[in-house]
Amino acid sequence: MKKISGRAEFFIFLLEKYAESKNMLAKEVLNFWKENGMVDYINNMYEQYHTERIENAIQDIERKCQLPSLALK
Repeated sequence: MKKISGRAEFFIFLLEKYAESKNMLAKEVLNFWKENGMVDYINNMYEQYHTERIENAIQDIERKCQLPSLALK
């Protein structure tokens, strides 16, 4: 079995946490991110996002997506 990179693992973690905070499926969030050009943005923010609280990354992504802010559960 091929091991995924730390960057990919973090992307999946962030995707799942973001989906949980929005009461959405990860697949729905990923489709939204793809449609709005967020995947590259998020990947480019890896260095910053993985060193701070996950809530900060979620808030930043919300601002970029212009979605209403919801607190993490």
